[in-house]
Amino acid sequence: MKEMILQSRVVVCTVDELPAMDREVVEAARKATANSYAVYSKFNVGAAVRLSGDIIVTGSNQENAAYPSGLCAERTTLFWANSQYPDKAVEVLAIAARNEHGELDTPIPPCGACRQVILETEKRYNTPIRIILYGAKECYVIEDGIKALMPLSFDSGFLE
Repeated sequence: MKEMILQSRVVVCTVDELPAMDREVVEAARKATANSYAVYSKFNVGAAVRLSGDIIVTGSNQENAAYPSGLCAERTTLFWANSQYPDKAVEVLAIAARNEHGELDTPIPPCGACRQVILETEKRYNTPIRIILYGAKECYVIEDGIKALMPLSFDSGFLE
């Protein structure tokens, strides 16, 4: 028997400590929360990506009374970006959330389904995505891509 130790590196900072280009993507994600359709959960999530060529695309969560029919902000954003700019790699993904009381102090991570879509997007463009999780008091920056959040991940390599 052997043991594997899996580690992730996350940089914790305030939004003001981020480089200007990252603050721009974070601000776009924060603004995207206003476009959320979250009438059931009252949990508004916005996401923004910076694509190669300095293109910013945003999206937000969209709920439905039949809960499984809704879609998270991250997937809305990535699917839109990939369909409209298929030749532009996703370089940065920022995620922000708020509830009825305002922006959350602590960043929220992407759900499992969104993590899988982020993984596939990284594979599609053969490059890790820098992930910034925004919280009003602190941000988490994952420099090494989604595998830092899901080190034992399933990708197309297992299908070959």
